[in-house]
Amino acid sequence: MELNYDPVKAVRHLKRVDPNLKNLINAAGPFTVEPKNFNSPFLLLLRTIVYQQLSGKAAATIFGRVEDLFPSRRQITPGRLFAIPDEELRAAGMSWAKVAAAKDLAAKCLARQVPSKNRLTKMSNEEVLDTLVQIRGIGPWTVEMLLMFHLGRPDVLPVSDLGVRKGYQLTYELDELPKPKELYELCDHWRPYRSVGSWYMWRAVDLLG
Repeated sequence: MELNYDPVKAVRHLKRVDPNLKNLINAAGPFTVEPKNFNSPFLLLLRTIVYQQLSGKAAATIFGRVEDLFPSRRQITPGRLFAIPDEELRAAGMSWAKVAAAKDLAAKCLARQVPSKNRLTKMSNEEVLDTLVQIRGIGPWTVEMLLMFHLGRPDVLPVSDLGVRKGYQLTYELDELPKPKELYELCDHWRPYRSVGSWYMWRAVDLLG
């Protein structure tokens, strides 16, 4: 996958429209995001479900156990996942809530309610969000991360992300964290490159937090 925009042009736009962001960009350096390639939305979303609210090491261990329940990694399919008893997925380390989410994902894939990778690339941000949040355990933040880091979309603003909110507070020297609705309005002038602005808010936490 490649970015669907020119990051140099995006940074130039943000520096022009926002002096505070310009100072942050100058301190933080170049925008270095490259979209993470994926072949199967099913596998990507399954991994996302398993990894939620866990450290990387613990999640990787559990995901490895889940993979071992299949004949091979190339045979991890919605049909095979749906056929695995819930108790076996639980024994692999998944919570009951994640087991239910994984089974719902498998069921929706089998019912062709989860778009293919090719279809996702042609859908608008809103269409991707509206479709994928129908899957149990997949919320707006998860879809926003997919849009930003897997589909390479330029104009995503994850207003509920604590890091983005904290970064904005630090960059603009606010007394309190901006509320999600406030952040949506405050960042409107970043369009059409709010993904890049959001990434720099995370960098602000690293630099100023």
